[in-house]
Amino acid sequence: MAVDDSVHDMIRSLIDRLKHPIPDLSLLLTLLTGPLDILGLLPPRFARHNTQPLSLALADLLKHIPSFQDAILEHIVPTWDGVLSEGDQLSLVEQYFCPDAFSFANPNTGEIVLFAYSTILSRPLTDFSIGLLARLSSEYSIDKLYTIAHSGHGISGAKRNAKWEDCVRDVMAVPTRVANALEGKKSPATLEYGRYMNAVCARCECLLYDLSKKKARDSIQPLLYLFTKLVNIGAFPATQPVSRSQPSFFQSTLHIIESRLDGSEPRYAEFWHTLFASFGSSLTLQSILTSLLGSISPVRPTDPTPKERALAKSMGLLLFNLVGPLSPEQEELWETAFGVILSRNWGEGYARIFVCWVCASHNGKVDEKALEQVLDRVLDAWSSPEHVKHSLLSRHHYTTALLLLTIASFPPAAQTPKSLAISPAFVTGVGAYISHNDPSVRRCGMLVAEVIAQRAGKKLDFGDWDGESEGRLWAREMRALIKGSDSNADLGVLREEAQDPLLVGPDQGAPTTASETQDQSSPQDAANLVPRAPFAPISTGYDSDDSLVGYASPPSSSRSVSPTPAELEEMEKDPTINVGRRKVPRPVYLAQVGTLLRGTAGPQDPQEPHEADKLEMGLNCAEELIRRKVGYGTELEENAVNLAYGLLSLQNNFELEGFEDKRLNALSALVACGPRRAAPAIIEEYFKNQYSTSQRFTALNALAFGARELAGMPIAPSSQELKAFPSKMLPPALHQKYLTAGQEAVPMLMNSISRQAIDRGKEATADKVPEYTRERHLRVQQPRRITEVVGKPVLPSGLVPQRKPVVKYTEVATEYFIMPLINRFWLFLRDEQSREERTAHQEGRFKYHGAGAGLVLNPSILSHFFATLAVLVHTAQNAPEWLSIIAPDSLELAVTIGTRPVSHMDDGSPENSAGQPEERQRKEASVLTASLELALVVLDGCIERDGGRVLALEHTPLVLGVGEWAKTVFSLIEKGVKVPGGGGAHEVKLSRAAAGVLLKIDELTSKWKRSMIEL
Repeated sequence: MAVDDSVHDMIRSLIDRLKHPIPDLSLLLTLLTGPLDILGLLPPRFARHNTQPLSLALADLLKHIPSFQDAILEHIVPTWDGVLSEGDQLSLVEQYFCPDAFSFANPNTGEIVLFAYSTILSRPLTDFSIGLLARLSSEYSIDKLYTIAHSGHGISGAKRNAKWEDCVRDVMAVPTRVANALEGKKSPATLEYGRYMNAVCARCECLLYDLSKKKARDSIQPLLYLFTKLVNIGAFPATQPVSRSQPSFFQSTLHIIESRLDGSEPRYAEFWHTLFASFGSSLTLQSILTSLLGSISPVRPTDPTPKERALAKSMGLLLFNLVGPLSPEQEELWETAFGVILSRNWGEGYARIFVCWVCASHNGKVDEKALEQVLDRVLDAWSSPEHVKHSLLSRHHYTTALLLLTIASFPPAAQTPKSLAISPAFVTGVGAYISHNDPSVRRCGMLVAEVIAQRAGKKLDFGDWDGESEGRLWAREMRALIKGSDSNADLGVLREEAQDPLLVGPDQGAPTTASETQDQSSPQDAANLVPRAPFAPISTGYDSDDSLVGYASPPSSSRSVSPTPAELEEMEKDPTINVGRRKVPRPVYLAQVGTLLRGTAGPQDPQEPHEADKLEMGLNCAEELIRRKVGYGTELEENAVNLAYGLLSLQNNFELEGFEDKRLNALSALVACGPRRAAPAIIEEYFKNQYSTSQRFTALNALAFGARELAGMPIAPSSQELKAFPSKMLPPALHQKYLTAGQEAVPMLMNSISRQAIDRGKEATADKVPEYTRERHLRVQQPRRITEVVGKPVLPSGLVPQRKPVVKYTEVATEYFIMPLINRFWLFLRDEQSREERTAHQEGRFKYHGAGAGLVLNPSILSHFFATLAVLVHTAQNAPEWLSIIAPDSLELAVTIGTRPVSHMDDGSPENSAGQPEERQRKEASVLTASLELALVVLDGCIERDGGRVLALEHTPLVLGVGEWAKTVFSLIEKGVKVPGGGGAHEVKLSRAAAGVLLKIDELTSKWKRSMIEL
């Protein structure tokens, strides 16, 4: 007992070490190689890493394989995936789930594969686990899994069946689980639903073939469960599928089954017979039979040629060999088969095949008793009053053909057709047909009556059979068809035609699908069939110096050939050449990213990587690692604040390429993945005076982008006014650089939001003017003949939502985004104004100015602050606290900043206004525009939510104050007063924002004016 406890503790200790942070790659490889060595699955190239061999029994270790797999999926892969992929060592991890081809003979491989299916499907799927499922489905098919589940000694049959049923459920659930995990994205080719299920169906046929050779009678029950599962998932459709996503068992396997039922495999046919006779559910058997009959190709309905008769007989023999004889002795199969045959309108071609199925036998003699039972069933359906009165003409043709073909299959001396003439059901049916109003239906009964009378030795002729209308042609063709019997056809006609190459055209023979053709052709043949396009160098049309012309070295040149890129990579990896600084290891934990971003103080080892390399590696891996850690423990929550500090305080001292974009992407990912920790930390840091303008812009942009990602909204505006260059195009990198120069994503978002709000206001106001309404209703807008092509918005890479949001933005907007930003701004404004008052009596450089360059109250930064706040407020429009907290507080901030000076330099006094540069005045106008746009967003949101009721009735003075403010600004602009910084685009934006606010105030007050109380 003590020994068992010590072994258990050793294994649990090893699993716990895998779940906790691992300092380096060498230790990780040591921990992974030990268990694989005991299982006999350790690849030889990893044997040198097994420096700490384990002394464990194989049986004890197998019990804990699911725990190892779970620890690898939850802790090792999310952390070490990139590092292991770079070193080509990821296959060591995959050995725990899908052992390679060299391990097939190992008896432990099967247990690991079965554990892998259940472990992977019990967790949320990732790219790595989806890749494992793709490998498992291709390397360990359902027939191999059956062998695995039923192998081993000392295991009872019940346990084997339970293991097999669990395995089948897991295998069938793979494509659906993968499609749900990808959420509309394209699945791997091998895991697409139709292709995956068709492959499973093909391997099921192989499994049945293998079991038939072993005479494994005890394997019927597992196969019944497998086929029942296939029926439940729709692998037996009633008709041939037309879409690749719809699987079909018989469409994938019928040509193989037909080739094996040629008489050389009698056990195979017997096994199929036993399987069909063993189904306990008639619904399952009915689905399989319906799919089988729908998968075979019907013959021509009334063609009496020897070839068509032989085809009908061959299809009947296929059903006979596959399903078994159709006789009343097998009651369940008999009832189910005739339920399928008579319940659907199959057509005359199928009727010929069904009759041949009934007539087929091992000794070549027709079973008259079975034919009599068939005749009774068909006659009951044919003579039914409901059928005669309500069925369509095609249904009448089918049942009539089935009845006539059954009668024609009786030997000439048989008494059954003769006695049919005096049958009450037959006489009643003929009378119902003759009294039918449709001549085509009426002739079906007349034709049957004449044929039966002829077989009974009587003469009956209704006449009027000449012509082609009203069923006359069909009746003559059926009369010619039943002069012989398809069951007596000579199959040698088909063999002779198959052997004669002149009779077989390129389009004849067994049909093959595109997937079969692809599987049968080798990769070399495919490469030879596909023509290769000639390579042509692509010219960008731009060269910095067209006067430089290259030259080709002569063959006899003594100069050495320049190394290729592949050779350069090999040189970098060569330890005898690369003797300088060590490369920066790729971080696998967020704490390591923080260390790379912060740098190392003091003297450094000459062999240590340079600080620039560390910073670049940290920036390159930050966003990817942050998004990967979502949902994996508490690592992201513990490191979110430190990462926010480190990323925000970075300076591009080494002039790294893409520095700003990478930092913004990482901060945006941090806000989107950890909003409750990262957003408050960034807001708190924003109001500290140690940051530059660029850093403050990055903080505000990260808040806006992260909020939009949490809300599932696009980060780019719906339309942009970016014009393409009218002249020659520059190279793509330069073209994008100059095209987006001076553009910011947050102001562009704000422009789009304010434009939409103003357009809604115009539509609401236009309905109040009858002349405009009538003109709009009567005007027919002509389509533009020349339209402007608007380019796609160009944004920094990575600013696209990567996954489903971790939390709804409306749940965290008030507490972690908007209200901390507003409240912290009020505190900061109070402190800055108090500091200015304390130094107001000083002169020169001793006087403090809170709106200095790079500070929070600088007009450029302040306008961006208001634009960001407007984006956050607009994104949180559906938050429950929006009407009561967000809207009034944001509107109060906008009015205060728009009407009152934030610094003593803005108080309008002559002494403070003198000597102000134009750039300063322009930025003051931008602050006024941004505050008006914030007010516009709030008013539009209130009108959209409740028509403005809460804002108008509970915050009346605030609404009236906003109206007076916007009216004053707009009237000054209309009078021609030059606003500081106005002119051009700034003046247009300012007048548009003021007009938009006036429209919203008018819309709100006109609706609630009688209920508003002026204070």
